Amino acid sequence: MLGGGSWATALTKILSENGSRVHWWMRGKDDVQHLLRTRHNPRYLSSVAHDLDRVRPTTDLKEAVAAADWLVLAVPAAFVQGALDKLDRDALKGKRVISAIKGMIPGKNVLVTDYVAERFRLPHTRLGVVAGPCHAEEVALEKQSYLTIGSPDAELAEDFCRLLRNRYVKANPASDLDGIEYCAVMKNIIALTGGIAHGLGYGDNFQAVLVSNAVQEMRRFAHALNPQPRDLSGSAYLGDLLVTAYSQFSRNRTFGSMVGRGYSVKSAQLEMNMIAEGYYAVKSIHEINRKLQVAMPITAAAYNILYEKIAPAIEIELLKEKLK
Repeated sequence: MLGGGSWATALTKILSENGSRVHWWMRGKDDVQHLLRTRHNPRYLSSVAHDLDRVRPTTDLKEAVAAADWLVLAVPAAFVQGALDKLDRDALKGKRVISAIKGMIPGKNVLVTDYVAERFRLPHTRLGVVAGPCHAEEVALEKQSYLTIGSPDAELAEDFCRLLRNRYVKANPASDLDGIEYCAVMKNIIALTGGIAHGLGYGDNFQAVLVSNAVQEMRRFAHALNPQPRDLSGSAYLGDLLVTAYSQFSRNRTFGSMVGRGYSVKSAQLEMNMIAEGYYAVKSIHEINRKLQVAMPITAAAYNILYEKIAPAIEIELLKEKLK
């Protein structure tokens, strides 16, 4: 498990309590020492007590990777390169890799699985992605949750599903790796934009129209990149979008709401002390779409607010006229 955040903590809880031995890499030495001393992550989901007979926190990335059959990526997308570039190109040979990251590699504008495939010369049949709808906070409370594991390899997807299933987690396999991963990236942009509108005082009526238009925007974009039959009403697509757009636990919605209320991007990031993947994803998706020229008014509005410094009230007013 790579990452020390809430999602890494939640997945470690599920996997270890289901019987897996988890080598848990975290960057901070103090966090590792706290976990070893108290069994709790000091920063995220600190109510969760980990069984140290099955969970081995470490700051030694190479050791953790070498000892594992599966590699689960749960660091923010902006930090993936910095972490994985410390590994040799053959370090993941024979391993299966699951991305639990809902973002893209900034600057490269590529999906996390595509970066891993190229960097470590892995076929996509050795890769998978975790999709919601599922908030880490509800996993900590053991509330009923559903996950989808997307991979072009049906056996890999089902094998990882088996590692996750328990009395409060249902997991199902799916074959649409790229579509699930792109939609997971885009739903953060939608939640962020909805948060901006909420911060400006828009209500549920507008939010419902925004989300329904967002599904169409996601469909157009995913089809332009990777045309294949996919049902965006499924829980891996629409379900993940809804929970991120509406939940109190959604950091992207929270971040957007702060921007809508007048916070600068930097001040919102500092106050949250958490990464809102949608902020980076907006730029990546916008730059990809410069070539595709797909109609994406919601993404364009978010980009104009966050990167072109257009006043949120003005940009959302313009967006109103483009929604149906």
